Parts: sequence; C-alpha cells; structure tokens
Amino acid sequence: MTRFNFNSVFSAAVLGCLVLGLVSRPALSATVTTTFGVNATVQATCLVSATAMAFGTYTGVVATSTSAVSVTCTNTTPYNVGLSAGLATGATVTTRSMTGPASALLSYALFSDSARTVNWGQTIGTDTVTGTGNGSVQAITVYGQAAAAQYVAPGAYADTITATVTY
Repeated sequence: MTRFNFNSVFSAAVLGCLVLGLVSRPALSATVTTTFGVNATVQATCLVSATAMAFGTYTGVVATSTSAVSVTCTNTTPYNVGLSAGLATGATVTTRSMTGPASALLSYALFSDSARTVNWGQTIGTDTVTGTGNGSVQAITVYGQAAAAQYVAPGAYADTITATVTY
C-alpha cells in the first residue's frame, strides 16, 4: 500500500500557488492619442526709453551733448521717433529752451545727425527719425547744441523732452 504524504503534497501546492502569484503577467493596457493646435497672434509693439542730455557748465561758447533714445520694436515693425518742443514757454521743435532762474531761457537745439544740421522734431515724414524693429534694442543718438553768446542769468537750467515712437 502506498502511503500518501499529505505534508509534501500540501507544501508543493502552497509553493506552486506562491510561484504562480509571483510570476509577472503582461499588463492589459491600451493607449490613445490626439493632437491639438497651438497658436498666437503677435501684435506690433514698441518700447522706448532715453538717457538724459547734460550740457554741463555753459560758459557762453557753443556747448554740445548727446542723448540716446532706445527703441525696441517687434521684428519688421516700421517706426518713427519724434521729439517734442519741450516745456519752456513759447518753445517749438526749432526753438527749444531750457528754463532757469526767474524764468530765464537758455536756447538749444536737437539734431538727428552728428554734424548738427538736421533738426529733430515731431512731424512724421518731415523731421522724425525712422527705423524698422528687429526685436532688439536699437539706440538712436540725439545730438544737442546750445548756441554761443547767450549771456543769461547764472544758475541751473532744465527742460523735459518727450520722445514719441509711432508705429
């Protein structure tokens, strides 16, 4: 008579179940994809800043100075830079003045060329400076000159010019 070893069969069964439970089975999964569009509309835009123009101490001789108007416009955007007449009483773009003590005026002019012969004003197509944006800062030099032989009251003189970019 064959003797049945219950402990061996039971151990083998448990061991088999454990092995089957530890064997990895392929995961049942699926994927699905889609696409979506991404878009934007770039609007033409410009930014502008400027440095101060300092003539220093005026002694009655011609004084010159420069300022930099920095323009940043989107790529290919055409623009015009105009300079205002300033704040002095009676000032125009061709007769600018700084105001000093007791409202005394010290005349000066702003030019777009280093020879200081081309007046810089604010009429598009006449006396403004043109450019085309490239997405980077473009520095444009403003050339200033205070004429000789102005014997005004001693003291500090100042004016404020507004640079306007039209695009």
